Amino acid sequence: MDGRPLIGVSTYLEAGTRWGVWELAAALLPAAYPRLVQRAGGLACMLPPDDPSLAAAAVARLDGLVVAGGPDVDPVHYGADRDPRTGPPAPARDAWELALIHAALASGTPLLGICRGMQLLNVALGGTLVQHLEGHAEVVGTFGTHPVKPVPGTLYASLAPEGVSVPTYHHQSVSRLGRDLVPSAHAEDGTVEALELPAGRGWVLGVQWHPEMGEDLRVMEGLVRAAG
Repeated sequence: MDGRPLIGVSTYLEAGTRWGVWELAAALLPAAYPRLVQRAGGLACMLPPDDPSLAAAAVARLDGLVVAGGPDVDPVHYGADRDPRTGPPAPARDAWELALIHAALASGTPLLGICRGMQLLNVALGGTLVQHLEGHAEVVGTFGTHPVKPVPGTLYASLAPEGVSVPTYHHQSVSRLGRDLVPSAHAEDGTVEALELPAGRGWVLGVQWHPEMGEDLRVMEGLVRAAG
């Protein structure tokens, strides 16, 4: 049997998507996510929104979990009023991914949150978000780049010990850190660009950028090794 670990990646659920002659509701995910898992040595499977009560059963069949980027987290989940610049809610996805995160934390399943996934990890552990941040998504629909600096001694720094330029596209960020989470990388303006649980609490990492849009495999390779 192939020994590559099975990595689940959460997906969008869109009401109307067109391909060929069809326009139908679709569970979808940018291909860069499963390709990144594959390039890093894992087997990728998609996890479309489902009944949150089934999240633990889904995570039990996985070796690792990626919570992908996507729409803004509904501020109701961190007790804030909606900023007019916050995007429309995605209630089914919020509920499913929060349940997946809690299941992964409870089971010790290696977990990587990407952009929205990092923000949702923070919210799942009681943290809050800045609902609008200037300068991290400069052109609508286009990924930019900016440098991030790792915090020495962290899991992220063990994967990427030097400062790097990363692909980025977001307008929200971490405000108050969730329980036990520690920052593990910052942007030049001080924005938390990665966070994690400390050593001894399992392999749990969130990055604000989009590693699937670049050539640096180290973060995903770290998840795949932990899942192996």
